[in-house]
Amino acid sequence: MSLWGGRFSEPTDEDLKRLNDSFGFDRRMYGQDIRGSIAYAQAIRDAQVISSEECDQICAGLETVLAEFETDAFVTTADDEDIHTAVERRLTEIIGPVAGKLHTGRSRNDQVATDLRLWTIDAIKALDALLDHLQRALVEQASVHTDTLMPGYTHVQPAQPIVVAHWLMSYFWMIARDRDRLRDAAGRADVMPLGSGALAGNPFAIDRPQLAENLGFSSYSQNSLDGVSDRDFVAETLFALAMTGSHLSRLGEDVVLYSNPGFGFIKLNDRYSTGSSIMPQKRNADPMELARGKAGRLLGNLTGFMATLKGLPSTYNKDLQEDKEALFDSIDTLESILPVVIAIISTLHIDVDRCRSALTDDMLATELADYLVDKGIPFREAHHLVGEAVRQAEETGTTLTTLSLEAYQQISNHFEASLFESLQFEKAVARKEAVGGTAPTAVQQQIEAGKQWLSEWNS
Repeated sequence: MSLWGGRFSEPTDEDLKRLNDSFGFDRRMYGQDIRGSIAYAQAIRDAQVISSEECDQICAGLETVLAEFETDAFVTTADDEDIHTAVERRLTEIIGPVAGKLHTGRSRNDQVATDLRLWTIDAIKALDALLDHLQRALVEQASVHTDTLMPGYTHVQPAQPIVVAHWLMSYFWMIARDRDRLRDAAGRADVMPLGSGALAGNPFAIDRPQLAENLGFSSYSQNSLDGVSDRDFVAETLFALAMTGSHLSRLGEDVVLYSNPGFGFIKLNDRYSTGSSIMPQKRNADPMELARGKAGRLLGNLTGFMATLKGLPSTYNKDLQEDKEALFDSIDTLESILPVVIAIISTLHIDVDRCRSALTDDMLATELADYLVDKGIPFREAHHLVGEAVRQAEETGTTLTTLSLEAYQQISNHFEASLFESLQFEKAVARKEAVGGTAPTAVQQQIEAGKQWLSEWNS
């Protein structure tokens, strides 16, 4: 029997049922729904709405329903409109009419809001564990390559030499921010709306602070109208997930680019590469292309849900049913991507020689400008003088290291023979020893800071 419909003279149209019913996707919240129902049964027992015996009967029945879900023994019926309807229907089959007392003072409006908050907190915890593994994989790879030189790029153009560890650790800190955002979103979800009723509150004097504590919430909503309709935490979680996807997309782009034979800096393990149906020689970084592509999906879920929220009137509206599919899909998407990305980073082969051989003398132009700065030349003037040297090297088919001293001195008498000592990749990298720089010493400190961050995060 439906939880509603007494005032209607005709049954619900089948097309409407297909549109309206959400059990197909919200059934995954069965654990949270049953947790909330057990806690609510205890709350209305304490408020003397039901007896202790009735509460025990309800709770035992709910544990039976939970076991059926856990063992895939739960049998669905056509009347299971949503997870709440399904659980209550099965509870009634198990314990009889007393099950009807569970919903006293409670609405599906505050029930679903509670379920989704509990589910979101649990999902973020699981996702955070995967992001932790990715950060540790990045640190492990970086630790091996603090002295491995490679080109750094801006605008996808060769810029300055860096070390491979510095490149890898840049993603460590992106993921750190992602984890911080997700933790913040989980904190925003950590507010219990149960007890808000349909919109006006609960009339049976339940102890909401105790109910929140029993469910593991840190606090409870202060306004019943807001309590049933607040989905800020969903939007914020979707943003954090989309931002995470954006960072994985950037990592994916780098891996795709650097694994191209034209670069040849890295090579993916065979287990995480794919081939071509027509070209036998191909080794494709398809998983990282998927990571790049899924970022659009995550962004779409965010923008779609934000559009749904725009212009809604106060309290609960059926539009809010759109929250779950967007959130579930985003979580599922990242949970499918991350294990493969973690494995790719963990097994990534860095070709040290190819990384080094890709360095070109023009990447030392800034070092040459800094050489002049060390001699007291203002940087803007030094920049102009080195620019002239770069142009002359291009015109004469030489490089900054092979351009003659005489040619340099025709540009400026500030250039002396000692300039060639500054035109060394190792020295160029070693000079960037300020915190956050690419010098091996600075990168080693950065790795240690990363390890400390992980230790403090998980403490």
